Amino acid sequence: MITIVGVGHVFDIKAQVREIIVSQMPGAVAVELDPDRYYALQHPQTPRNLPPTYRILSHFQKRLAKEFGGELGAEMIAAIDAAQEIGVEALLIDADAGLLFNKLWKEMPFKERVFLFLSALTGLFASKKKVEQELERFSENEEAYLHQFGDTFPTMKKVLIDDRNRLMAARLADAEAKHGSLVAIVGDGHVDGISTLLAPRSLNIIRLKQLLSGDFPRSRFEVKSGGSEVSLHFTYR
Repeated sequence: MITIVGVGHVFDIKAQVREIIVSQMPGAVAVELDPDRYYALQHPQTPRNLPPTYRILSHFQKRLAKEFGGELGAEMIAAIDAAQEIGVEALLIDADAGLLFNKLWKEMPFKERVFLFLSALTGLFASKKKVEQELERFSENEEAYLHQFGDTFPTMKKVLIDDRNRLMAARLADAEAKHGSLVAIVGDGHVDGISTLLAPRSLNIIRLKQLLSGDFPRSRFEVKSGGSEVSLHFTYR
């Protein structure tokens, strides 16, 4: 059984993520991180040489995180901490971010780069209400929303969404065979794509909208602190 939890990197949902993991007691926890991004979250002050696309998206997400009272990537750290709490492995299942964004920048045509910079400039002034409206639009018709995104940013959709969906789905399938049960913490925009690729496996899906509203399966089961130290395991295909 794989439980796929769709998260938003700018929201304060650490408590919800932890609750799901410790109540389900999975054989392992998978997170949408690679080793470099995990290190960066642990050492945010360390200077990094990042591709332009990465810097643009990261700056936008950090600003939104402040708007929503969260901290960028905190839900991923919470998932790894919860894995440590219950004494299971935390699996880093995402592609190498540096290689990914370098590839994106090289493959992105000039017109798409211009659209990206214009969108980023507009995003600098996006209000909290605007972001909530976009989330509602996404929730109402995810397929249409991603299709529209792909029309404007076809290279970004292929590299950042479609290719990563295939990679993460393959790693989750391998991890399920090894660990039996998993909780996977991934961006909500990846949930449908990964779920489709993992069919017809038995999946339990929890979406970001449910986390934000609190409308997800709850349990009174609680794990006391003092679990064994988590080990980080990742493989590259």
